[in-house]
Amino acid sequence: MKNEVQSIAVLTSGGDAPGMNAAIRAVVRKGIYHGLKVFGIERGYEGLIHGMFREMNLGTVADIVHRGGTMLMTARSQEMLTPEGQKKAAEQLHHRGIDALVVIGGDGSFRGAQTLSVQSIPVIGIPATIDNDIPGTELTIGFDTAVNTVIESVSKIRDTATSHERTFLVEVMGRKSGSIALQAGLACGAESIIVPEIEADLDEVSSKLLRGHQRGKNHSIILVAEGAGSAYKIGEELRLRTGFDTRVTILGHIQRGGNPTALDVVTASEMGACAVDLLRAGKSDQMTARIHQQVIGLPLEVAYGPGKPFNQSLYDLANQLAI
Repeated sequence: MKNEVQSIAVLTSGGDAPGMNAAIRAVVRKGIYHGLKVFGIERGYEGLIHGMFREMNLGTVADIVHRGGTMLMTARSQEMLTPEGQKKAAEQLHHRGIDALVVIGGDGSFRGAQTLSVQSIPVIGIPATIDNDIPGTELTIGFDTAVNTVIESVSKIRDTATSHERTFLVEVMGRKSGSIALQAGLACGAESIIVPEIEADLDEVSSKLLRGHQRGKNHSIILVAEGAGSAYKIGEELRLRTGFDTRVTILGHIQRGGNPTALDVVTASEMGACAVDLLRAGKSDQMTARIHQQVIGLPLEVAYGPGKPFNQSLYDLANQLAI
């Protein structure tokens, strides 16, 4: 297939993540460097089904490497979940003579990619999600930026917590994954970190708050991943148990925005270039993965294997340092 790939397309799907633009840029420029035609598909699979294509050139991706979001935009597509929609998507690519597709997104986006792969369309997935919950890769595009956004926000919240002698619960994204809460919590010195992977022991959390108060600590920060329960309910329970004034801040979609960190830009650039190299080498139904600071290709099915292990040792360390 190496000599057969003359044109490729790229789309972003699912939730946006900082660094997606850097990945798009890498796919486009790496493809052009090797003499390929490159097309961008707007609005994810919805745009693929409805023919929202545009040919990309060097200038198309100028000055986007440092920007958050995705220049190609993204959308959910219910139609892509149906056999009819999948057939339409494949026909759009065949009709335009596009030989292969690069999909930038999370596990749901990869499932869409697999439906195209079984229709003989070479597909490579690039993992981009702030949750960092894709098995097989140590890092997904957007995660580092989201963690740093949380750390910056907590730094501001801590000023108010100190001034008013309050306990603040900061709810961060992560329905099934506590990775953002864990890494941000350790990095900002949170007193407790509550994640969906481990049942919260509110007795221990309360005891830790009381111990801190006894040694003169007048404020506390607790990070709560959204999938671990309502920060408001947890805050009220802690208030009843300790008598401390509690407040809740929900960071929400602010975690998805902003300029990507250098690590996310470098990772996205490496993954975008790797995706093109894999297609040129005749590979398909694979995902790019960062392992031991190297970006390689792995079977796409790895993303659907056993869930990504929770970093128990890091969680234990965070608790030990917050005694």
